[in-house]
Amino acid sequence: MNTRKKILVIDDEMISLEFFEVMLSKLGFIVEKADNGEEGFAMVKKFFPDLIIMDNIMPKMSGWELTKILKADPKYQEIPIIMLSALDDVKDKVEGFELGIDDYITKPFSIEELLLRIEAILKRCNMNNQKKLFPKEIVFHIGSFIFNYSELKLTLGDHTRLLTRKEAQLLRMLYEHKNKLVPREVMLKEIWGNSKGAKGRSLDIYISKIRKYLTDESGIEIINVHGIGYLLHI
Repeated sequence: MNTRKKILVIDDEMISLEFFEVMLSKLGFIVEKADNGEEGFAMVKKFFPDLIIMDNIMPKMSGWELTKILKADPKYQEIPIIMLSALDDVKDKVEGFELGIDDYITKPFSIEELLLRIEAILKRCNMNNQKKLFPKEIVFHIGSFIFNYSELKLTLGDHTRLLTRKEAQLLRMLYEHKNKLVPREVMLKEIWGNSKGAKGRSLDIYISKIRKYLTDESGIEIINVHGIGYLLHI
């Protein structure tokens, strides 16, 4: 684990903030904290963390609201987010993953579980950053569509749609295995880091969106093999 990574913790409970600060600092992380969403956003701009850990229910600006702002801004949308919540609710988790969070942890949680999730996310981000050291435009032709993976753009004629990072990753995976079944577990492991929890529902939602994007051309179809996986038929 890279011990000099910067972690921002946003939580309105002072005990939680102090706990995170002490625990993560002992592990060598550089830690900053904020006790509400607005202060958290200001700290993101000042501190530019490698990872954000925040509660979803906070004064002034909720975790959900702050996530929407960060994911809509190209400067901050790649910063991974772990959302903390006292609610063990599937709808709540799905909403979070739709907004673009990287993980969702229900309180109370074990320190070991949290550290494993932090390590997995930072490791995945390091791998992505290594790939960016040698930038290369990656373009696919899906029927009449031009799919620019590097720029997250899907173009048909004079109409261009900007994709989210996960939409682009899923479409690329489906295209690279076109006319072959891609198991759900493989997609979840590759894109989200594991195949458990509400992320399975989030996968279905993302696939539904991609399917709509491709409906403008007949002959291209994303087939759902129920409970097993998806197949891009061209």
